[in-house]
Amino acid sequence: MKKNRMLLLLGLLLIASLVLTACTATSGDIQGAIEAAATQVGPTVEAAVEELAPTLEAAATQLAPTVEAAVEEIAPTVEAAATAMAEEPAEEATGDLMVVSAECDAEGYTGLFQEIAAIDPLTVQFSMCAPDPAFPSKAAFTSFAIQPSEYLESTGGTGDLLEKPIGTGPYMVENWSRGEELVYTKNPNYWGDAAFADTLVFRWQTESAARLLELQTGAVDGIDNPAPDDFETIAGDANLQLLERPALNIFYVGMNNTFAPFDDVLVRQAIAMGIDRQRIVDNFYPAGSEVASHFTPCSIPNGCAGESWYEFDVEAARALLEEAGLGDGFETTITYRDVVRGYLPDPNIVAQDIQAQLLENLNITAEIVVMESGAFLEAADAGAIEGLHLLGWGADYPDMTNFVDYHFGAGSSAQFGDQFDELTTVLAEAASLASDDDRAPLYEQANNLIRDLVPMVPVAHGGSGVAYLASVTEAHVSPLGNESFAKMNPGKDTFVWMQNAEPISLYCADETDGESLRACEQTTEALLAYEVGGTAVEPSLATACTPNEDLTVWTCTLREGVTFHDGSALDANDVVMSYVVQWDASHPLHVGNTGAFSYFSALWGGFLNAPPAEG
Repeated sequence: MKKNRMLLLLGLLLIASLVLTACTATSGDIQGAIEAAATQVGPTVEAAVEELAPTLEAAATQLAPTVEAAVEEIAPTVEAAATAMAEEPAEEATGDLMVVSAECDAEGYTGLFQEIAAIDPLTVQFSMCAPDPAFPSKAAFTSFAIQPSEYLESTGGTGDLLEKPIGTGPYMVENWSRGEELVYTKNPNYWGDAAFADTLVFRWQTESAARLLELQTGAVDGIDNPAPDDFETIAGDANLQLLERPALNIFYVGMNNTFAPFDDVLVRQAIAMGIDRQRIVDNFYPAGSEVASHFTPCSIPNGCAGESWYEFDVEAARALLEEAGLGDGFETTITYRDVVRGYLPDPNIVAQDIQAQLLENLNITAEIVVMESGAFLEAADAGAIEGLHLLGWGADYPDMTNFVDYHFGAGSSAQFGDQFDELTTVLAEAASLASDDDRAPLYEQANNLIRDLVPMVPVAHGGSGVAYLASVTEAHVSPLGNESFAKMNPGKDTFVWMQNAEPISLYCADETDGESLRACEQTTEALLAYEVGGTAVEPSLATACTPNEDLTVWTCTLREGVTFHDGSALDANDVVMSYVVQWDASHPLHVGNTGAFSYFSALWGGFLNAPPAEG
């Protein structure tokens, strides 16, 4: 198909050349142009040109006045388009191989990628603007899963792509009945170990008590995030099994520094001191949870470098508000989504407790606002929430970059308002170093800056769990929340999973919520993967991704014989296209569900052709 398009283009260019030549040339000139063109493109085209020459010459003569006028009219537009194209990143085909590149030092470009190139059908090379030791962990993440380039093009980057992904995974999407269930069927041509169950069903329920009842009756085979009070009940039931998930997460109270009074660091510091975080953990979190001393869990290398967070001190908090001219308090909002998370097991009660604490301790009156999950995340990323907001983060991979770069780095969203340049600079330098020891002083500096600037208040690292029927063998829980149901044996043809909420979409390049990501993980795959139930990176669609000496070039070798769910073969162009439609903000397929592509921007430093910042 691609070769046919090239031949068609060649023919059209030849004809256009002849017609345009007629605007200013004699018939002898036209004949000379024909002969030159024929010589250039070969004997086959030469014969066709000779046969068509009289007709083309007559047409050119007849159309000359009209074409000449048209050329004059569109000349400024063509010139402008040529100038614009010269400013865009190079995107070319070498044979049938895609290569996309950019200038690292181009004004406004903060991204890590310099070039993504298909070297041969089974080799992709990522050239970086700076060393990236975390490349394997990022390349294993669900948001960077690979789909066929032809399918991406046919969907226009949205539409069917949001609900009918075509991946390479052990399950294929059969049907998504919005509001009811998502049904998968086993992939008969999967390159790896076949799934145990022929059918996988995702259902959802926001109420933890209802999820537990479904499990106890055997209507489902597994549930996510049972309520803290139900841990003991599940553990004592011989028909059930409880697997506790490590607390690689953070729950925080966010503030946007572009809205008053949160544009005043004194106000943000006052709120940091005026909330009793220990009270929240003691009353509303399960065993295994802890008050956050830093934004990042201490189990992440350098996660707890630097000073610990502020102690609860009402008197000091009130003094800061007085200094800010708000000694009598003020009115604001507390916005959250009613979705249970490992980092926030009961959002309703926690929101009410924070509301009560703000009023009692700081005379701040806060109205509670509950939003639908997708709308909430979109508003937060866009920096549109004016008051306080409750959010959190579960690790995608066990590295500082996953926590701090995503939230505070150069490619982060507008969730906390304007970025802090002193913080983004330190984070960029730290991310380029391979050794945790070399990174340590920079992350100490970064954590201290987060403490001083208070873009948010870190509250808790929440313990959580997953429960299954005792009859499910090979059951596991993942510290990253990416349980693989193909690896579990329910002892029957169908495995039914119940989580906290319905996925937003199944194009996880443009999603950040855990329910969507887990649903995507069953059907789409990335170049690399995380080990089942762990955090180590292992081969997946790529058998290996190998760096050069200074970690600025990563070469990934694709697995042979992998096919997508539509039967097409995986190749290097599919990888390049899957990355580029996220990377290039001006790409016609850079659409998705919201168009935010938050993970790509945050973890890879920013977009190509990013629109200028507002204001």
